[in-house]
Amino acid sequence: MIQFDRFVLDNGLTVLVHEDHSTPVAVVNIMYNVGSRDENPEKTGFAHLFEHLMFGGSINIPEYDEPLQMAGGENNAYTTNDITNYYCQLPAENLETAFWLESDRMLSLAFSEKSLEVQRKVVCEEFKEHYINKPYGDVWHKMRELAYKSHPYRWMTIGKELKHVEDVKMEEVKAFFFKHYRPANAVLVVAGKVTSAQVKGLAEKWFGPIPMGEKYVRNLPVEPPQTAPRAMEVKADVPVDLLLKTWHMGGRLDKSYYISDLITEILGGGASSRLHQRLVKEQQLFSSIDCYHYGTIEPGLLTVDGKLVKGVSMKDAEAALMVEIELMKKELITDNELQKIKNKTESVIAFEDISVMNRANSLAFYETLGDATLMNTELERYHAITAQEINDYCKLVFDDNNSNTLHYLSKN
Repeated sequence: MIQFDRFVLDNGLTVLVHEDHSTPVAVVNIMYNVGSRDENPEKTGFAHLFEHLMFGGSINIPEYDEPLQMAGGENNAYTTNDITNYYCQLPAENLETAFWLESDRMLSLAFSEKSLEVQRKVVCEEFKEHYINKPYGDVWHKMRELAYKSHPYRWMTIGKELKHVEDVKMEEVKAFFFKHYRPANAVLVVAGKVTSAQVKGLAEKWFGPIPMGEKYVRNLPVEPPQTAPRAMEVKADVPVDLLLKTWHMGGRLDKSYYISDLITEILGGGASSRLHQRLVKEQQLFSSIDCYHYGTIEPGLLTVDGKLVKGVSMKDAEAALMVEIELMKKELITDNELQKIKNKTESVIAFEDISVMNRANSLAFYETLGDATLMNTELERYHAITAQEINDYCKLVFDDNNSNTLHYLSKN
């Protein structure tokens, strides 16, 4: 059970404090409730660009990294379709340095043309390196556009196209910042060798004076139910053929999310999983195959992703995969198999909670979902799932009309 205190500042900033006096460090985690789903379809990649801009100097502090390093700290950040997260860890006695740095970034970035130009170039290079020039780099760009027709999950966090980031203007950057990176749209978690009274004092001192801003109300287009299978074939300069199949699944707070999570473990959770055992080891059709999802807050995609053994036809490989999918719809999994994946899930959750950094991140995420206490009931949700529920959901989710298939073929 993860214990924490919660309070909200007058400007709307939610603060959670998790005391752990067994560690000499403190973690400061700020999660902003903004991701690439909140972008204009004609101007994508902004949320990810901000992850870079936030390290390019704020209104009163020209350099973020140096003061933190001098205080013995380290930091990082990540952006997803749903959220943007900044976190740092430092010796607990230097906690105030993190408050000083993070509050200045929330108050306002420096917004210098030089910083924008530098970070724009960095992001453009990242786009080219990982998504244009890399083998299989555009696979998910293509799959998202195939699977989503209305919802903003149809573009990647990096952006829909390079031109959107290349053309970004300073006034657009400012408008995006002051719309989303406001106290009322953030959760601050402080964890480690701290006390609630100490954190409350520091939060009021450093974050209290920041203007609240307008509360962002999300109103995204809903993806209509898919009514027919979709498929795409691509030929590219890659070493081997790749098969990517997706099916629409429930969102993060839906019971079906937990069922989907267990399905991905049964089919693709490591070397003992069904797909690996049968399609890689026994039939030797795939050199590697995975089943996973991205844990998105809104309805996401249950995915099978496999690279074929050279010489194996796409038709044969896909047919063998569908035999395994049909088996999930026809037969109940055994109590033994179900217990095994539940035990594995329990150990993953327990292992994640060992690090104070992970605990801080999880508290911020569950609070962003609506309530940090959900973190303490996750395991019960998994344990409550029955073999019959898994079978029923497989029949629903693995419907052919709910499927998207990408054959990514080697030109060679």
